[in-house]
Amino acid sequence: MLHQIRLAKAEDYPKIMEIWESAVKATHDFLAEEDFNYFKEAIPGDYLPQLDVYLISEDGEAKGFASVAGDTLEMLFIHDDPRGKGYGKKLYEWMKETTGLTKVDVNEQNPQAIGFYEKMGFKRVGRSEKDGSGKNYPLIHMSL
Repeated sequence: MLHQIRLAKAEDYPKIMEIWESAVKATHDFLAEEDFNYFKEAIPGDYLPQLDVYLISEDGEAKGFASVAGDTLEMLFIHDDPRGKGYGKKLYEWMKETTGLTKVDVNEQNPQAIGFYEKMGFKRVGRSEKDGSGKNYPLIHMSL
């Protein structure tokens, strides 16, 4: 698989949001519609401009993206179509080597993601009732 990972630019935001929407619809069936719509607006406006976001592509087609702030993986999303084909693992491993991340918070209601991070070597170290936006989606705090 010939893939490339590069820093995203503002003109990549529509593709990033297409990937985000596809991934969230496939894995976050617990997310209320109004919260989905809130994040759909907040991510390109409030989150992406503050973060270094990296895209993983194959043949020029973006398959997923990830971002780290400090030592924490803030987001890693893979488009639903190529999900399960190794892009998440490749992107995660690249981010870990490049950024030195050691922590991730995962929605408790997303067991696929928890399992993925456990396979990558993370252990559960805590839990909070609300997500980073103060919404009622419990998070599992994980650390390497």
